Amino acid sequence: MSTLTINDLHVSIEDKEILKGVNLTVKTGEVHAIMGPNGTGKSTLASALMGHPKYEVTQGSALLDDADLLELEVDERARAGLFLAMQYPQEVSGVTNSDFMRQALKAVSGKDVPLIKFIMDYERYASELKMREDLPHRYLNEGFSGGERKRNEILQLKTLKPKFAILDEIDSGLDIDALRIVGENVNDMVSPDFGCILITHYQRILDYIKPTHVHIMINGKIVLSGGSDLIEKIDQSGYEWVKEELGIDFEVGKE
Repeated sequence: MSTLTINDLHVSIEDKEILKGVNLTVKTGEVHAIMGPNGTGKSTLASALMGHPKYEVTQGSALLDDADLLELEVDERARAGLFLAMQYPQEVSGVTNSDFMRQALKAVSGKDVPLIKFIMDYERYASELKMREDLPHRYLNEGFSGGERKRNEILQLKTLKPKFAILDEIDSGLDIDALRIVGENVNDMVSPDFGCILITHYQRILDYIKPTHVHIMINGKIVLSGGSDLIEKIDQSGYEWVKEELGIDFEVGKE
């Protein structure tokens, strides 16, 4: 079992503090859903943990087992077992999905996976995601729809098999069938060797990826944690009740 431990994490962008002391502990075998209004720091948390240079960590720590993530480069964080499914996956012309993923797998694992095994596993994962047969072999995300890009992120996740995945609004851009397929594929991965942080605004993805913990983030902090009862309350009443119950006011902006 592995543990991702975030303690008193403060993060700024261009001298503006976005995260104001995030505390979170995630173990493999767990799914932690982080919900909250736009502009409260959810995507900032994802990017900062993965090492995006735009985000400056000014205080706190983030450990993956014994690895100090904040001291590692992005590729080293990936090798330590962290994966980020991006909200807006980018196109890379001239590099096929399969070539990209084989090189990524080699870089993360430190091993040269036999070509035949890689192809068999890769095509099986693509089939499980019900991707079009040509998509895994086209240039990375080039000409893909929004839903195809999100499936492609999960294809990468299934191929790399990290200890922890951060899924940043993986449900955006998915129709109901794609949502079910993506959700079920992620849910099937949860095990003593894999856990995830799921950032979302909507209950619908949580019908397929079953969270063990639910957190509400407001003003750069996790202000409330619980179980499925929180999901139902958010779905029915939004976040206004948080202001009333906890006496918290919040601004909504761009993360």
